[in-house]
Amino acid sequence: MKLDLAADTPPLLVCVGSGGVGKTTLASAMGLISAQAGHDTLVMTFDPSLRLKDTLGVGDPADTGSGAAAEQEQEVRVAFDAPGTLHASLLDARRTFDRLVARHAPDDAARERILRNPYYDHLAGHLGGILEYMAVERLYEVAQEGRYQRIILDTPPARQAIDFLEAPQRIVSFLDSGALKIALRRWFDEDGRLMPSRSLGFLGRGVERFLDKIVGLKLLRDMSEFFQAFEPLFAGFRQRAAEVEKLLAASSTQFLLVAGPGESRNPDTLFFARKLQEAGWNLGPIVVNRVHPTFSHAEDARSVSAAAEDSVGKDPVGDDETARQGRELFAWLGQRHRQGLSALRALLPADQIVAEMPLEPDEPTDLESLLAMGESLHRRLTHPPR
Repeated sequence: MKLDLAADTPPLLVCVGSGGVGKTTLASAMGLISAQAGHDTLVMTFDPSLRLKDTLGVGDPADTGSGAAAEQEQEVRVAFDAPGTLHASLLDARRTFDRLVARHAPDDAARERILRNPYYDHLAGHLGGILEYMAVERLYEVAQEGRYQRIILDTPPARQAIDFLEAPQRIVSFLDSGALKIALRRWFDEDGRLMPSRSLGFLGRGVERFLDKIVGLKLLRDMSEFFQAFEPLFAGFRQRAAEVEKLLAASSTQFLLVAGPGESRNPDTLFFARKLQEAGWNLGPIVVNRVHPTFSHAEDARSVSAAAEDSVGKDPVGDDETARQGRELFAWLGQRHRQGLSALRALLPADQIVAEMPLEPDEPTDLESLLAMGESLHRRLTHPPR
């Protein structure tokens, strides 16, 4: 399936892949191309490099201060002159969770009861899986608002990107689980005593002391109060999770799989491709990023490595040997990456587009270089090699 960012579809483009393959940079570059084509575009990202933050003009959401501006997810307009607008945002899981509670709590008292709960404070900021689920919530919010013609979502780094894609189903499974039904029972009385042990008298006090020593009764009370306070929100969670699943599975949504070069990366690439297809999602092109150039003659390698020789210096003893080793390394890496690409294409269906992006000497440091990368990628996506 080709991907033409100048076209009206897809309205939602999800970039997935392992960590360290350049997803965030490519997502930002595609955002520029989309805006240049006249589409109001939002790039949602998680952990861009400092240079990319500076390039897009976005900062850390935690540093936005207080007040009305801090209550909104930071969507910053990128200073890019184009027919369409480009906004970028960094996901703040805690702020998204707080806003979710404020919006869907049945009343002010219930909202404050949740937000002030110590267990919620831990859950919202540290519990594994919250980042992925809050990304799902934020995606749903933005899609419902309809302010952008295209959303480009850069999924969380590392292999846990699949956790993000499976987050809607996991939350539904949790809400339907027996463990939640047990957690929602009334375990403590108004005095904070454990109700099942209250009727046991002295023996019950011993049980409480034992639990306090092993687990901590305060933690158990906080957890019990949290789940009871959160219960009115569970129906909304289930509904939104179902809506996000529909959004991700829609025919107009496309997934772009970004992979690293070399045969050692192929298993991860095939894993992601298989998971996407098993889930019924639309796999678009696979982009193999940072592919090392190959050389047909030794002289070609010598010219490319000239800059590296200059940086080493003109050591009269070791200069020739260093340059020779550099040329050999360039040629070897190029061959390895080319072999990896050939092996990957052989393992994929014949109609699967595999676009390769060359290794750049430096990561983009300004909008001009980021736009150049986007144009290069767009050419490869719309005119893939046969």
